[in-house]
Amino acid sequence: MDFTIYWFMFPVSILVATCAMLSGIGGAALFTPIFILVFPLLGPEYVLGSTIAAIGTALITQTFGFLSGFIGYCRRKLIDYRLAARIILVSVPVAVVGALAAGVVHDSVLLASYALLVAVLSIVMWRNQPPATAAAVAMKDAGWRTVVDSKGHTYAYELPRLGTGSNLLTATGAFLTGMVSVGIGEVTISQLTRKGMPIAVAAATSVLVVITTVVFASTTLVVQMIKSGGWTAVPWNLLCYDIPGVLIGGQIGPRLQGRVSPHTMRRAISVLFVLLSVAMMSVALRKLGVA
Repeated sequence: MDFTIYWFMFPVSILVATCAMLSGIGGAALFTPIFILVFPLLGPEYVLGSTIAAIGTALITQTFGFLSGFIGYCRRKLIDYRLAARIILVSVPVAVVGALAAGVVHDSVLLASYALLVAVLSIVMWRNQPPATAAAVAMKDAGWRTVVDSKGHTYAYELPRLGTGSNLLTATGAFLTGMVSVGIGEVTISQLTRKGMPIAVAAATSVLVVITTVVFASTTLVVQMIKSGGWTAVPWNLLCYDIPGVLIGGQIGPRLQGRVSPHTMRRAISVLFVLLSVAMMSVALRKLGVA
């Protein structure tokens, strides 16, 4: 195993993790297409062993990136822990089921599922209008919650109501996260901002939901990889660059929160998702022999 081959992923990982922290999406949504689409263009020695290896590696990388971001948001005191716990109770068991399903589904189905999902997400992210950061507002109503961050900024918002529809969306996002590495972060941030939560608090809360969900999903995938191909099935030579990169990027993102427009960031990623959807679908069709 050559531990010098993926050196370029260190700066790439910093950039991806920074963008993920700013927008609230899962970093695996960007790492997975890099592993599947870009690596084969660099040469056969860069190609990962399987689609499962690409998805599993993306989720492992995302775990460390969001851990770093979680620490950053903890320091800023922006996380709504009680709300996150309610979402996690739904997302974790379903994500494990999704990861188990990934081991029995054909690669072309996984790639096509990813392509369709990011196509939908691109539309949602383009149309979604996150509310402006709330200024200090005195709210006495029991349905409102106030978060004061470490810098003294006050965010007041109505507590989001998570009914059956919201739980079904969370379960869908969690299942797809376990199966194709994308879903829970995007579903969570979209739901919370649509329900009126300030983008800074929504992004921070989403980070806690994502890291908890992804830890269980990635562990399930890694166990499957090791069972089928031994410890060498895990691309440690790639992770040794990805993990330090996302740890750094995970700290940069929260520090830039408020300086970079979340609306602009999400619009840019929406356009990127359209391109990734087309590319991933073409790969899926080639694997099926259609294109």
